Amino acid sequence: MEPLKHECGIATIRLRKPLSYYQEKYGTWMYGLNKLYLLMEKQHNRGQEGAGMAVVKLHSSPGEEYLYRHRAEGASAIKEIFDMVHQSFREVDTRQLTNMSFVENSLPFAGECYMGHLRYSTSGKNGLTYVHPMIRRSNWKAKCLAICGNFNLTNVSDVFDKIASVGQHPRHVSDMHILLEQLGHRLDREVERVYKRGHDQGLRGMEITHFIEREIDLVNLLKECAPLWDGGYAMCGLTGSGESYTLRDPWGIRTAFYYADDEVIVVASERPVIQTVMNVKSDRIRELKPGEAILINRAGQMRLEQILEPKELFRPCSFERIYFSRGSDEDIYLERKALGHQLTERILRSVNDDIDHTVFSFIPNTAEVAYFGMLEGMNERLDNEKLEALRALKEPTDEEIRSILQRRVRSEKVAIKDIKLRTFISETKSRNDLASHVYDITYGSVTPGVDNLVVIDDSIVRGTTLKQSILSILDRLEPKKIVVVSSCPQVRYPDYYGIDMSRMKEFIAFRSAVELLRDRGMMHLLDKQYEKARELSSCPWSEPVENVVKAIYAPFTDEEISAKMVELLRPKDLRAEVELVFQGMEGLHKAIPNHPGDWYFSGDYPTPGGSHLVNQAFIDYMEQERPTGR
Repeated sequence: MEPLKHECGIATIRLRKPLSYYQEKYGTWMYGLNKLYLLMEKQHNRGQEGAGMAVVKLHSSPGEEYLYRHRAEGASAIKEIFDMVHQSFREVDTRQLTNMSFVENSLPFAGECYMGHLRYSTSGKNGLTYVHPMIRRSNWKAKCLAICGNFNLTNVSDVFDKIASVGQHPRHVSDMHILLEQLGHRLDREVERVYKRGHDQGLRGMEITHFIEREIDLVNLLKECAPLWDGGYAMCGLTGSGESYTLRDPWGIRTAFYYADDEVIVVASERPVIQTVMNVKSDRIRELKPGEAILINRAGQMRLEQILEPKELFRPCSFERIYFSRGSDEDIYLERKALGHQLTERILRSVNDDIDHTVFSFIPNTAEVAYFGMLEGMNERLDNEKLEALRALKEPTDEEIRSILQRRVRSEKVAIKDIKLRTFISETKSRNDLASHVYDITYGSVTPGVDNLVVIDDSIVRGTTLKQSILSILDRLEPKKIVVVSSCPQVRYPDYYGIDMSRMKEFIAFRSAVELLRDRGMMHLLDKQYEKARELSSCPWSEPVENVVKAIYAPFTDEEISAKMVELLRPKDLRAEVELVFQGMEGLHKAIPNHPGDWYFSGDYPTPGGSHLVNQAFIDYMEQERPTGR
């Protein structure tokens, strides 16, 4: 109903053969370019604010470009950058496009090392300057660096102070620009280390250049820089001489998968994307371990290195499974079905076990898989009821048996997204009026005044869409009761590792807890926790601190907060009874056992920076909003 902003997506390809090999075997030297396009397009869901790509040519001569990059903004950025790339080929004579000497020496973007990125801004900063990959150029190919990542660091100021302390002067304060300066500085030192070794061995001129390109080790670069990073990340880097790395954070928050054969090495944010693009089975694809890096040298040799020790608090992101990743992954598909199945008992309680007079549906399409799991749970319950009813018959007639067997779980597609509300409509009254037409409903799918209507969503964060459109739209069907089900628990806390959830007042769960404090004369608790947050703000950033916001929720049950949400979100003219049903934490972890990261639900941040930032968010809330009441 109310889409979260997506995480970024990464894609890298390293060709392990000359371009002529792909021309001969696959009929085109553009094999790598085409695969990069597919990897990016199939991860389009992960970032629609911009996209970029970089290509390194391994065999360019001095005086010729060796690192090419193109970036674009907007939802059509992928198409734009690849149209631009192919436009540079259209003006070339057809015969020259198959002349491999001409291709390798003269055509831009005809290289062996590819990097692609899909951007969703987690910093709130927009513009082409902030679109990845970002490049630090040098006349030394080995010192030239392109980087991109799916990440958000919680301690950018610490990294900034560190690089400033050694005399660097960053021109931007965004996290990616600062990382580029930090990594670039260490890359310079690594090149100088290898240069000195070569010089001591008597190497000079191009001999020493080739020696550097053979011997440079990006492990040294990562081991110097990464220990300072706090947050979730999958970081990629590519030098102008063709060395590359992808590093995953030691908490395992962000994901990265890779596939390698004798022709190509591929890295991407999601497993099914590699499966589809490379046409390989899932058991051929590996996931980077927490703190592990995949490194590829100029010769195309790959190795894995443990850069950082995995943290004991292993917290892969559960939202990655619930929402962000493509549902075509076999494990994610089953997990999302399990999320819906786990809600069976909670939903049945909300409709007083009346399956016969309840219609089940879903909004939006991303909740469809959880919907299938919910239906499976309902069918299992109905089958048990049928079995008990059949057993209770002493001398059953065909008509009695048939009436029992004909009972069905009633599933309908009651709402269809019909239009997209354009951002240029800013006047509140107009937006609210138009929002009521974003979805179209299927009239006649619900018996007015008799049926309950259950719709499942993957998450409820702000509640804005529920209030402005969904509930009113569903009410047109005149159900007796509307039950909105979330396949995940109540989202109570900001996420600081890649998702657009940062301000406390945006969370309907938090606003509901504050209103409950007001109702019960407990508003003093806000001031108490505010003072505590201010005291903790002086603690070192690397030191774990208490999450003071937890105490705001502590006096109330999940059901009490859900009921208050209904009060805040229910339109005044709504006729139907409304209930919100959320997944429980136990159900979440049972459905997704291998991705226990749940800090947006529980407040248990895996890194020190998370707790520091949530406390700062609460301080900002109190100083900017400062609610009054009893």
